[in-house]
Amino acid sequence: MLVVFDWDGTLIDSVGRIVASLQAAAVDCGLEVPDGAACRGVIGLSLPVALDTLFGQQSGGAREQLLDAYRHHYLHASEVAERPFIGLQPLLKALAEQGHKLAVATGKSRLGLDRSLHDYRLGHHFQATRCADESHSKPHPQMLHELMDTIGHGPQHTVMVGDSRHDMAMAVAAGVQAIGISHGVDDDATLRAAGANQVVADLPALAELLGVYCPA
Repeated sequence: MLVVFDWDGTLIDSVGRIVASLQAAAVDCGLEVPDGAACRGVIGLSLPVALDTLFGQQSGGAREQLLDAYRHHYLHASEVAERPFIGLQPLLKALAEQGHKLAVATGKSRLGLDRSLHDYRLGHHFQATRCADESHSKPHPQMLHELMDTIGHGPQHTVMVGDSRHDMAMAVAAGVQAIGISHGVDDDATLRAAGANQVVADLPALAELLGVYCPA
């Protein structure tokens, strides 16, 4: 089986940092500060699409200023920590040992994902990755289609795991099984409404659902 994971809010507990960085960028650029729910609602989209959704389309210079402000806060200035969710390393190791192929489909940029893979020493677990600046933004299914082509698995042998409505909608559009995880952006009801076939609370529960043993 090919198991495709979203990144932020699914494998990495980064939602709080993203929300804080979006709000700080708005302050820096003199824009109305969106509330937490609005910020959470765009997580999973590519950054340009997320910013356009929150703030409306900005002129060229203003848009670059907003992009730069967000990146500055997320990478360097935010005091909100991020960390891998509990159970991540054992889950990825157990899935690989049972012969599953692993991949990532994320709204992060290639630079951002590669930095995170390096920082958390996770890159060796994944056979393929796709980022929003290489493809259409979620919920378009292009990332999943390309990952399936690369790995050589069809939709019937692929599952998408994500924490947002955008992940679930992408899975539905690609014709793959959608598993929601509710420790990130969206709750159980929202994930199911967006097309999740099943929803789990956290990574240990996901391991149980997928039938892999992860020692503590």
